[in-house]
Amino acid sequence: MQSNCHTNTLSEGGFKREFFKRAWLNLTAKKGRSILLVLVTSAIMLFVLAGLLIRNAADTATSNAKKSVGATVTLSANREAAFKKMRSATSTSKSSRPKLTTSPVKLSDAKKIAKLSNVSSYNATVSTSANAKGFDTISTSGSSTGDGMKGMGGSSSSGTGDISITGVTNTNSVSTFESSSSKITKGRGITASDEGTNNVVIESELAKEDSLSVGDTIKLKATTGDKKTYTMKIVGIYKASSSASTQQGPGSTDVSNSVYTSYTFANTVKGSKYKNTADSVTFAISDPAKVSSVKTSGKQLINTSKYSLSTDDSSYQTVKSSMNNVKSFADKIVWLVAIAGTIILALIVILMIRERRYEIGVLLSLGESRWKIVAQFFAEMVMVLIVSVVLAGFGGKFVGNKLGDQLVSQQTTTATTTTSSTSQQGQPGGGGGAPSGNTGGSKPSGNMPSGGGQTGNASATTDTNLDINVTVMDLVELGGFGLAIMFLSIMLASGGILRLQPKKVLID
Repeated sequence: MQSNCHTNTLSEGGFKREFFKRAWLNLTAKKGRSILLVLVTSAIMLFVLAGLLIRNAADTATSNAKKSVGATVTLSANREAAFKKMRSATSTSKSSRPKLTTSPVKLSDAKKIAKLSNVSSYNATVSTSANAKGFDTISTSGSSTGDGMKGMGGSSSSGTGDISITGVTNTNSVSTFESSSSKITKGRGITASDEGTNNVVIESELAKEDSLSVGDTIKLKATTGDKKTYTMKIVGIYKASSSASTQQGPGSTDVSNSVYTSYTFANTVKGSKYKNTADSVTFAISDPAKVSSVKTSGKQLINTSKYSLSTDDSSYQTVKSSMNNVKSFADKIVWLVAIAGTIILALIVILMIRERRYEIGVLLSLGESRWKIVAQFFAEMVMVLIVSVVLAGFGGKFVGNKLGDQLVSQQTTTATTTTSSTSQQGQPGGGGGAPSGNTGGSKPSGNMPSGGGQTGNASATTDTNLDINVTVMDLVELGGFGLAIMFLSIMLASGGILRLQPKKVLID
């Protein structure tokens, strides 16, 4: 009895050795067919891997966009509520026409919002104007400031000066500088350390016109109130966007006449009642996915009848939408190739079974079970799969990069076209702030290089690249897909084996 058990154990061990030996000998004996199987399987695995790599890279790009692209929430005057109030006053008062009245943003409210989670920084923006004193401004045929004469007067009835002043907390947070459409060429930009100073950053063309450089001083004369003259120290020179256009019409000025100062100086020019206020405050959100929650929390800290919070996560949404489209296409590649690969391999296995009917009949007649024969075919295909996965690993990055670049290029073209259409329908952008609804005759920020926000969107989309690399986990995932494809193809083709009768096969 013990001898029989020992013999059965040896028989099972011998079967396992013979099982893999037969599979290996069959592959090496028919090299042409084995090479064909390896090539076909490698092609299938190559495109499956490319799809997996593109999908994973798209996920990574979307995650990175949360850090690099960013989103903003802007606190500004509630113009909608102000218009309702004006219309209400119009209906009750017929003697005089009511004026639109808005309230400047209190910095105390802004600092409360800045303490919310996911708010990384904020930038206060104040827009006003002044007249140049003792130096020439850049004039154009459409400018109302004269023909390049020295800005000594500036006696416009509207109180608008020939120098447009944008007061900020930090120029690096202004949309035109963030998108690199405007760049500091000499010196430095405005920072929080410039609060309470008369430091100024001027445009390069204005600097050339008056032979000004960093460290020099210029004088600006207020157009309202006591019309005080201020001595400004130039700490930086910037180059405005080449696409910035000069606006025409009364009160307009060339973009080169736009300067940046600290928001505290801009408030000083506007008047003492504007101390510790801003036209708008823009908050940078560390996680664009949380922009809605920041807006909701921020509304609880302000008087919504006077102020409003608006969000801008368009850059992040553009990248996210593009990457989702790329990911969707990559998923389709994976599944289409997997389904097609399963069908193709199933057909190949069916042909193999038809070719090896006699071998199968002999094994069945010797008492080999049908499932073990099926398992032998599966073992042969797994050996082929191992070689194919290795080959696909070498070529996967190349194919993935080519397909990924093409997909991103298509999505970028679509996103840029959409962005351009939107920007043409919208209002010209300002220097990073929302519409301020200024009072007291201060100059709006429309003279600043426009398109800051839109430029940022286009830049974010253009700079989105897929970082495609083959990792061990990618190969493991590919191997899992490969095993599933092999298993399904063998199962589809094994029906012929299960129906075979050894006696009939040998007679035939």
